[in-house]
Amino acid sequence: MPPVKDKTDLTRVVRDIWERKKEERTLREREERYRMFFNSSNDAVFVHGLTEEGVPGKFIEVNSAACQRLGYTRKELLRLTPLDLVVSQEIDDDDAVKTELLTKKHVLYERVYRAKDGRNIPVEINSSLFDFQGQPAVLSIARDIDERKRAQEKKKKPEAQLRHAPTMKAIGTLASGIAHDFNNLLMAIQGYASLMLMDIDSSHPHYEKLKTIEEQVRRGADLSRQLVGFAGGGKYEARPVNLNEIVEKTSLVFARTRKDITIYQKHQKDIWTVEADQGQIEKALLDLYNNARHSMPGGGDLYVETKNVALDENFIGQFGVEPGDYVRISIADTGVGMDEATSQRIFEPFFSTREMGRGTGLGLASVYGIVTNHGGIITVHGKKGKGTEFNIYLPASKKEAVKERAFEDEALRGRKTILIVDDEVPVLDVGIEILKSLGHTALRAGSGEEAVEVYKANKDKIDLVILDMIMPGIGGGETYDILKAINPDIKVILYSGYSINGEAKKILDRGCNAFLQKPFSIKELSQKIRDVFENKDT
Repeated sequence: MPPVKDKTDLTRVVRDIWERKKEERTLREREERYRMFFNSSNDAVFVHGLTEEGVPGKFIEVNSAACQRLGYTRKELLRLTPLDLVVSQEIDDDDAVKTELLTKKHVLYERVYRAKDGRNIPVEINSSLFDFQGQPAVLSIARDIDERKRAQEKKKKPEAQLRHAPTMKAIGTLASGIAHDFNNLLMAIQGYASLMLMDIDSSHPHYEKLKTIEEQVRRGADLSRQLVGFAGGGKYEARPVNLNEIVEKTSLVFARTRKDITIYQKHQKDIWTVEADQGQIEKALLDLYNNARHSMPGGGDLYVETKNVALDENFIGQFGVEPGDYVRISIADTGVGMDEATSQRIFEPFFSTREMGRGTGLGLASVYGIVTNHGGIITVHGKKGKGTEFNIYLPASKKEAVKERAFEDEALRGRKTILIVDDEVPVLDVGIEILKSLGHTALRAGSGEEAVEVYKANKDKIDLVILDMIMPGIGGGETYDILKAINPDIKVILYSGYSINGEAKKILDRGCNAFLQKPFSIKELSQKIRDVFENKDT
């Protein structure tokens, strides 16, 4: 400091020192406010360097929220750059962000950060360019927008469903028609194969060939049921069932086919009943198990759990079902998982992640159709490399569960007079032969109109009518009503390859005794006839 010459110089020096102290105090206060904001912010805040080319450098400073949200220590984060945190597929538009930051000094954009534990965290980043000790640097505030994204997805799903509804309805109508005709074809093949098997024993050279035909018919029927399920049909005989028993049964069946997959089951005690078509629910579960199998080609674990749950308005709002009590079935695997794009399309008909020719792509679309046709909900959650979890929610019932009936191994014979009605001549022909082979007297009618005439002429000796549901002219429902008016005590088994808009259930609710889905075996038909006459639950 130069020597003070007079009082004026002394005053100037004091003033300069005072001004410098004031500036230092202001700077300290500003720095304190900055640090208070930096460390108290709930959002993740980062400061990182920037090269002349605009490439992000290592972090210079991070706040405690950044460490907490990402699961890193401060020391670990200071070794990283912003690009180390970003999920790889999110870097594609990095050049546009870089250009805007360098030209406008400020940019707002979205990214997905990956936390240390592998979680993906969608964030909205507000970045500003500033000078740090003579070098360009960036201050970024990253706000977690996961809840916002979820809300947007909830809004988008119903909108997408509305857009696809006309197309799905058209495809469903096509599928139902194909299923009906296909099942009639299978019925004739199944019937004649079964009749031939009744006349030969296992030593016959054609025995195994005929058994193979039956097996192929069964596989064809499974494909048809997928079409029916996808089209929202097939819920023929809904009754109160215990889902624990269905899960136990299907898990056992699946476990026999795949020894390299371990199934872990957890059942709700005192589980609520649900009103469901047991066959369809079994099929839906087996389709989900098989989907898990394809995602675990080298084996793995499958977790199946049932639970009583109460769903409120907030949860069910996007699904269009009523709030209340539901039973949840959770099916989780340790497979390859799926990305977000796949999870958005997983229930579409004919969509498949498997190679061409390996499956129809109908399995999960059919599961979706079955669940929604039961007034339920199905959701999927999956991550690449982290496995997949499906959750089915079915409305609970206050009715007591009906025990599944044991199926007879042998065809049951009888001596009844039975009228069989069908507009398909091959199905009618094989039906007549099957009834005769069981010891019954068989009458035939090729239409609803003819059925009414035959019944009027023979009503005193006809014990049972087997009635096709879908026929030209007078359909099965109208035919049943006319026959019922003639004889209020009439016994009728309704059968069909497909039920349109729940028509089968409506006819059953009007007093029809039972339903049988084409194609069926001789044993299944004989069992159904026996149940009707013994007044068993059918």
